[in-house]
This record gives sequence, C-alpha cells and structure tokens, in this order.
Amino acid sequence: MESVNSLYLCLLNIYTMEVQGRIKLIGTTETVGNNGFRKRDIVITTEEQYPQHISVQFIQDKCSLLDMYELGQEVKISINLRGREWVSPQGETKYFNTIQGWRIENLQTQAPVAQQPAPGMGVAPTTNVEDAFEPVKNINNVEEDDLPF
Repeated sequence: MESVNSLYLCLLNIYTMEVQGRIKLIGTTETVGNNGFRKRDIVITTEEQYPQHISVQFIQDKCSLLDMYELGQEVKISINLRGREWVSPQGETKYFNTIQGWRIENLQTQAPVAQQPAPGMGVAPTTNVEDAFEPVKNINNVEEDDLPF
C-alpha cells in the first residue's frame, strides 16, 4: 500500500492544478494567532456556462503576490488542495478544506482601457473591417521576386 501512495503522490506532483477567471475580490492580509501566520484571500469568477465564485487563499510570503492585481483582471492561479481534521472538545470530528494559491498569472496582455470621447465629439463611429482594407483584386496574380522561399 505504501508504494501505491508514493506513486499517487508522485503523479500529483507531475500535474499542476489551476483555476482561471476574473478577479471579483481581493482581501487584505490578515495576521492570525500568536505566531504571526499571515493569509490573504482572493475570489475569482470562472467564465463558463454556470460561473463559479472560487475563493483561493495565499499564505505567508505569497500574500504579496496579489499586490499587483486589480478587480476585473483575468488571471490563472496555480493551486494546491489542503485538508485538515479537527476534533472538538466534545469529541466530534470535523474536516476542513482550503484551496491554497502559490502562483498567479495575468492572462490579459494589457488592462482594458475605457476611452472617453473628447468633449463635444460624441461617440466615435465604429470601423467595419471591410472598410479598413482595400479588397484583393486578383489573388492568383503571382509577382516574381528574388526571395529564396
């Protein structure tokens, strides 16, 4: 059984779990307990038929990874699943899960910029792709060139 568990753990390390979506909320860094444990939550909304709001927790030095992100950005977060057991003073056992982030990537090449028209100019007209380029008149007309390919 030990070799099966070792193989399973090895396979888990090969594949990285990720979740992607748009940032809905970025929490502040909280310090918990007397030992200075720090945590920070981010909530992303997946973009699928039934969007999900996924809370991911960053801990310790990984909290600062969220400093450069803003609401609305599309991101991909590398995650680990963490689980723990807790036994109450009455002897009742409960189980808790956490989605823990360890890397975050921006999926947008640049943040969307809302352009405002100049005062008195109204709304800018939209450009039709067909109007932007001159149509090709003869696609089979091959011009000779000296390129080797």
